[in-house]
Amino acid sequence: MNRRALASSLCLATLAISVSAQNSGSPQSVFGYRDFAPQAKIDQQFLAVPDAKLAGEELKALTAAPHIAGSKEDHDTALYVAEKFKAAGLDTSIVTYRAWLNLPKEIKVTATDASGKVLMTGPTPEHVASDPFQDDPRVTPGFNGSSPSGDVTADVVYANYGRPEDFKKLDDLGISVKGKIVLTRYGGNFRGVKVYIAQERGAAGVIIYSDPADDGYFRGDKYPNGPYRPDTGIQRGAVQFLFKYPGDASTPGTASTPDLPESKRLNPATAPNMPQIPSTPLSYHDAAPILEALAGPAVPHDWQGALPFAYHIGGSGSVKVHMLLKQDFAYRDIWDVIGKIPGTEWPNDWVVAGNHRDAWVYGAVDPNSGTAAMLEAVHGIGELLKTGWKPKRTIVFGSWDAEEEGLIGSTEWAEDNAAALAHAAAYFNTDVGVAGPNFDSAAVPSLKDFVREVTKEVPSPKGGNVYDQWKKSQSEGESRRHSTDEHMGKGAHQNNDVEIGDLGSGSDYTPFIQHLGVPSTDIGSSGPYGVYHSVFDNYNWFIKNADPTFVYEQQQARVFGIEVLHMADTDVLPYDYVTYGKEITEYLDAAKKKADDAKVSGLDFAPAVAAAKRFTTAAEAVHKKQQNVPANPTELNTQLRQVEGDMLSSAGLPNRPWFKHTIYAPGEYTGYAAVVIPGVNEAIDAKDSSRGSAQLTALTEAINRAASTLEAAAK
Repeated sequence: MNRRALASSLCLATLAISVSAQNSGSPQSVFGYRDFAPQAKIDQQFLAVPDAKLAGEELKALTAAPHIAGSKEDHDTALYVAEKFKAAGLDTSIVTYRAWLNLPKEIKVTATDASGKVLMTGPTPEHVASDPFQDDPRVTPGFNGSSPSGDVTADVVYANYGRPEDFKKLDDLGISVKGKIVLTRYGGNFRGVKVYIAQERGAAGVIIYSDPADDGYFRGDKYPNGPYRPDTGIQRGAVQFLFKYPGDASTPGTASTPDLPESKRLNPATAPNMPQIPSTPLSYHDAAPILEALAGPAVPHDWQGALPFAYHIGGSGSVKVHMLLKQDFAYRDIWDVIGKIPGTEWPNDWVVAGNHRDAWVYGAVDPNSGTAAMLEAVHGIGELLKTGWKPKRTIVFGSWDAEEEGLIGSTEWAEDNAAALAHAAAYFNTDVGVAGPNFDSAAVPSLKDFVREVTKEVPSPKGGNVYDQWKKSQSEGESRRHSTDEHMGKGAHQNNDVEIGDLGSGSDYTPFIQHLGVPSTDIGSSGPYGVYHSVFDNYNWFIKNADPTFVYEQQQARVFGIEVLHMADTDVLPYDYVTYGKEITEYLDAAKKKADDAKVSGLDFAPAVAAAKRFTTAAEAVHKKQQNVPANPTELNTQLRQVEGDMLSSAGLPNRPWFKHTIYAPGEYTGYAAVVIPGVNEAIDAKDSSRGSAQLTALTEAINRAASTLEAAAK
């Protein structure tokens, strides 16, 4: 399209969107702005630009080849994204880090019965009747990132989802996993936690399979006839102990730059976040013969999956498995793409927005639906730059690498830029941008209303605005993302508005909020999605099942871009600390009840509850001040931003000091889902009153620090 035709189409699109937004209740005033009218005009100009067709072309380009982290094809996608950033007018660089990564040299699993008869050999190559991408020779076989090599032969014990309660059930049944290979299904917790608990209990190895009850034919038609996992589909994934620390295993707290001497690195083979027992994933096609041959007690009712036979626990010598895993570990280069737009008024207060780019195979949904949306958001902001617009705060877009192996690219960059990020206004994440039509989000409490406000301004392909459809989908009980729940934690806090989850782990917001205290959000759009981390998460699956016309890509680009624009240009930072205080109070009440129920004595919650009340009272006073924007809001903004940083503890959490946030962390035994006031709640789970008291003290000190900052801001 020529420039004149493009300009004409943009004008028409602007008008159409403006009318749509007005009809769906476009806000006349927005929290944080002295006068929202000028911003509303900028927003309308932006909303006209992100293009569904272009997003589809970008997704197709990004998913043309398998591009696992550190590969040539991964570097090619970095170059592609960098060119898009430069074309939009961003100051663009490719930043290299060197991380400890494994690739599979040989993955072999053989099962035999008690007589020595071979039951299966695998992994079976992923294949369906018709898929244009499955046979590319560059596709890596199913394997686990961070798994050590191993040559193990042992009896098999089935452990359901491999959660703490599942292993406890085995204890109750008198079945030990020591020296055994644990067979567990995906779901319930992060795959690395399954390996962690098995390792704690002396298991020899772990096999993780995808049960059709969870994302296969039990859910609906399997690919290529529908969206769910076919028989041979394998869920790859890292088993790094993310709940210890994410990022390069050898450099916790330090950026793994290429020139970092080895003497400054931990030995990665024995690093605290690296598993010591081998593990590998299997399809249900390959797991079925093992499960069917297991003897021993019948499983508890809720351990039964959807394969067509009764499941048994095993461990009695009925099935032996030989796992032969040869991993090629090495320090490998990875590439973050960084694009910046300098701010005019508060250039040191960065607004960072990011999405990872690497994929286990093609990654159409995870993550490149998010990358395509981000590129269209950048496209829209680039068009604003051509009009002479400049942001008040510096905008930084990040295309992270090696997220799949352990949030590596984002963690290394965040550690590398920790000083600058100490006063960053926000980090906005997307990952699984589009798996279907149902918008979803997670955020720190101070930004939950911010996300709601943004979605009220963006039109939905279903009519009205994104907020309306989001609220409707929640009220109708439409399911959240099934196979990728790691990206967005389910919030414990409920009100009559749309529910926004809490940030756990499993995506690139982790280093920003939980290590550095940068207020963060995560957005996505979910639907029936059963091909997570398999060869079938490709462009063909996407156009059949997720978003054939790319209108949800366009929607997500608009939401992502408006988040960035509002945070970059708002007069007063739009943090809602009243909601934050109320949620902290709810967390404390729940923890106190939990301690009482568990009969964990000696915990005095009164000081923490008093601190939360003090925090909320100060937040209410500050909220009024935010609504009456001072002539020079610089000092107020500095104080508002400091509050999230006040929630950090310099000592970090027990046994995992990299995690410094006292309110949110991934659970040690969930890995993905957020554990609120984690130091306190995990001490209660461990029935450790001494640790619980110490963590209550640390929490109370953090809340009081934040309350003091709010009180100063309210003056």
